[in-house]
Amino acid sequence: MIKRRRLVWQLYPSYLVLILIALLATGWYASYAMRSLYMSQVRQDLLHQARFLTYQLLPLMAPLDQPALDRTCKQAVLDIPTRLTVILRDGQVVGDSETDPLRMENHGDRPEIEQALAGHIGTSLRYSDTLGQQMMYLAYPLKPEAGKAEAIQGVVRVSLALTAIDRQLDAFRLRLAMGGIVVAVLASLVCLVISRRISRPIEIMRQSAARFAQGELSHRLVLPQTAELAGLAQALNQMAQELERRIQAIVQQRNESEAVLSSMVEGVVALDAEERITHYNAAALRLLKGSAESLQGRSIQEVMRNRELHHMVRATLDYGDVGQGDIVLYQAGEQILNAHCTPLFDDQGRRVGALLVMNDVTQFRRLETMRSDFAANVSHEIKTPLTAIQGFVETLCQGSVADPEEVKRFLAIIERHVKRLTAIVDDLMQLARIEQDAEKPYVRLESVPVQPILQAAVQLCQPGADEKAMTIDMVCEDTLKARLDADLMEQAIVNLLDNAVKYNPPHSRIELSARAMDGRLHIQVKDEGIGIAKKHLSRLFERFYRVDKARSRRMGGTGLGLAIVKHIVQAHSGQVTVESVQGKGSTFTIVLPAVSER
Repeated sequence: MIKRRRLVWQLYPSYLVLILIALLATGWYASYAMRSLYMSQVRQDLLHQARFLTYQLLPLMAPLDQPALDRTCKQAVLDIPTRLTVILRDGQVVGDSETDPLRMENHGDRPEIEQALAGHIGTSLRYSDTLGQQMMYLAYPLKPEAGKAEAIQGVVRVSLALTAIDRQLDAFRLRLAMGGIVVAVLASLVCLVISRRISRPIEIMRQSAARFAQGELSHRLVLPQTAELAGLAQALNQMAQELERRIQAIVQQRNESEAVLSSMVEGVVALDAEERITHYNAAALRLLKGSAESLQGRSIQEVMRNRELHHMVRATLDYGDVGQGDIVLYQAGEQILNAHCTPLFDDQGRRVGALLVMNDVTQFRRLETMRSDFAANVSHEIKTPLTAIQGFVETLCQGSVADPEEVKRFLAIIERHVKRLTAIVDDLMQLARIEQDAEKPYVRLESVPVQPILQAAVQLCQPGADEKAMTIDMVCEDTLKARLDADLMEQAIVNLLDNAVKYNPPHSRIELSARAMDGRLHIQVKDEGIGIAKKHLSRLFERFYRVDKARSRRMGGTGLGLAIVKHIVQAHSGQVTVESVQGKGSTFTIVLPAVSER
């Protein structure tokens, strides 16, 4: 991965390199100009000296006086650091201020000498083997008349060692370098400040953009002084403002959608093309009895194991069919869901999944079943005695029975069936009245003692118990009170005791108790009868539901006693439960919410 550098470390080295290049170029040019100035000045000095000495040397050239020339050379530059040499036209050295001319080699091939013999002022910079130093040589032609090359009698050469000049130039270069270093340091600091000043607004924009990316869209950038950066900052602020507005609109729409979905009683589940769950509402969680972790991303086949549902979903995903129907699930009991499956489309009209809408119709279907069973049971319960009555009445009307005793028997049967019909109608009317009172409500709840109610119920059922030599034990404190309708509660307890007397064997015991527990009133009727199978317990309080229909009719039951008990208890905002084991008896418990202070 490429390591990216910050902008300040990209600008700063560039500025620093440019300044260093400028300093080096300036220093080199200044050094070169200074050397050129020194060399030009030295040349002028040497030229003036050569011209001045020419007038002293010309008289000694014709005729040639070599000793005098050599002596004059040595005396003329005795106190100055200049070397003076006189050379004839043939290159012979006849005088020198530093050494014996007779020991010096011919100088005719020296470039400055050749230029001077040609009538020009010759100049040369080179290393002197004689003195062992870098020298500047200036050769001036010796001639009595200017402008005539044939009149040149020799050359006077003036030279100066450049060591002192080089030392001065080195000192100048050192000072220049020191100044350059100081300037470079100051310039580097200035470059760093300028680079940071340029990169700082960009860094602030980067940090602000990072805050935008983290969701802080309410943050705003301060506009820099630079026009370009100010335009960029303003564009970022406008972008954040527009993003904030759009995100708020999206969040509001999502919240509204979530609120609608959460408020729905129907469970909504969205599926992708692979039948995986992508979205659901709270009602779906309740219907499927799952958690968010157990549903998200899982296949609908894993969550709901129902063949009809899978066929419905598959048909919607494969062919775009709209499916609807009831599905039955068994999760801690039977649950009936009405499912409606429709295809899901994207913005381009392509089918991308399915939408499953489920409604719990367990109670509704159960009520339908109960209504159907109730109608059938009522018809059956009424039709049976009516058929018997009709048959005996027709027989009597035809005069086929002449025996008075037989007529009395027929009339007794008719009377028994009429009483049965009357009991059924009375129970139905009482049940309807209790339901209406519970809905309005007109149940008169008063704080009354519980013991008298139990005693009244026992007294009503005691004759039946005496016929079977049964004992009814009552347990209740005389100070126990509760808010209830005494007449209705007495009817409920009578119905429970009457059933216990009917279905208990002779010489058995029935226990009736009432006690306060956790602020509630518990009334129990416990017998030692034949018991009830577990499969009947859930429907035991339905109208006309009988465990043993033949035995119930034989004992004169209408099938509405326990239904009346349930509705009386519900009118008191309570509940009634039953526990039973076949062959060992049953226990019915009425739980009421209000217990009065003693």
